[in-house]
Amino acid sequence: MSISTTGVLTRARNTEADGPPARRKRSGVSTISLRRSSLRRWISPLVLVAVWQLASSTGVLPPEKLSAPWTVVTSAVELVRTGELGTAFVVSLGRVGAGFAIGAVVGVLLGIVAGLSRWGEALVDPPVQMLRTLPFLGLIPLFILWFGIGEETKIVLVALGVAFPLYLNVHSGIRTADARLVEAARALGFTRGERLWHVVLPGALPQALVGLRQSLGLAWLALIVGETVNADAGLGYLINNAREFLRTDVVVVGLIVYAILGLATDALVRVLERRALRWLAR
Repeated sequence: MSISTTGVLTRARNTEADGPPARRKRSGVSTISLRRSSLRRWISPLVLVAVWQLASSTGVLPPEKLSAPWTVVTSAVELVRTGELGTAFVVSLGRVGAGFAIGAVVGVLLGIVAGLSRWGEALVDPPVQMLRTLPFLGLIPLFILWFGIGEETKIVLVALGVAFPLYLNVHSGIRTADARLVEAARALGFTRGERLWHVVLPGALPQALVGLRQSLGLAWLALIVGETVNADAGLGYLINNAREFLRTDVVVVGLIVYAILGLATDALVRVLERRALRWLAR
C-alpha cells in the first residue's frame, strides 16, 4: 500500500499559511484593540466641535468672534466652488516646495560638513546656531530690503525654517554614530568613503528623518508668517483678506487647510520613515 504525500503537503501549507489558532486569535484581538484606540481618538475632537456649535447657536460665541462650524463648512464649499481656495492652495504649495528644496539641500550639506570634520564644525556651527535663534518676524524687514516684496522673501523664510532642524539632526546623527561599527568597518578594510556611505550615513538616517518631520512643520509655520505679512496670493493672503472684512469663517477655513497640509506632509514622512528604516527591524 502506498500513501500519497500530496494531501499531507497541501494540509501542511494551509496550516502554515493560516498560522496557529492562538496566533490568529491574538492577531484578531490586536486588530480590534487598534480599531477601538483609533475610534477613541475621535471622541475629544467631536466633543469640541459639538460644544463649538452649541456655543454659536446659543449666542455665547458671537459670529464676529468665531463663526459656527456649519458656517465654516458652507464657506469652504463656496470657496472650492469658485476656485478661490484651489488657486490659493496651489500658490502656497509651490512656495513650500521651492523653499523646502533649497532648505533641505543647505541643511543636509551643512550638517554633513559639520558632523564629519572638526574644522567644519568650528566654522559652520557658530553662525548656524546664531541664525537659528532669530525670529522669522525679525528677519522679514531685512529680507524685503534684500529681495523685495515678491516670492523670494517667502521662499527664503521657508528655506530657513527647513534648514535648521535638518542641520541639527543630521549633525547629531553623524556625531552619535556607533563607534564600534566604524571601527569594525575600518578593520575590514573599508575606505573612508565606504565607511561614510555604509556605516555613518545609515546610522544617522533615523535622526535625519526626525529632523525632516520637524522641518516640514516649521516650513508651514514660516509660510504662514510670510504670507500674512506681505502677499497678494496664497492661503495667507486669503486669511489676511478675510480678516479685513471680519470673515472669521474664511479665516478658519484657511487655518484648517494649513493644518491638513501639515498633517498630510507629516504622514508622508512617517511612511517614508517606516520604509527607510525597515532594515533596523531585521
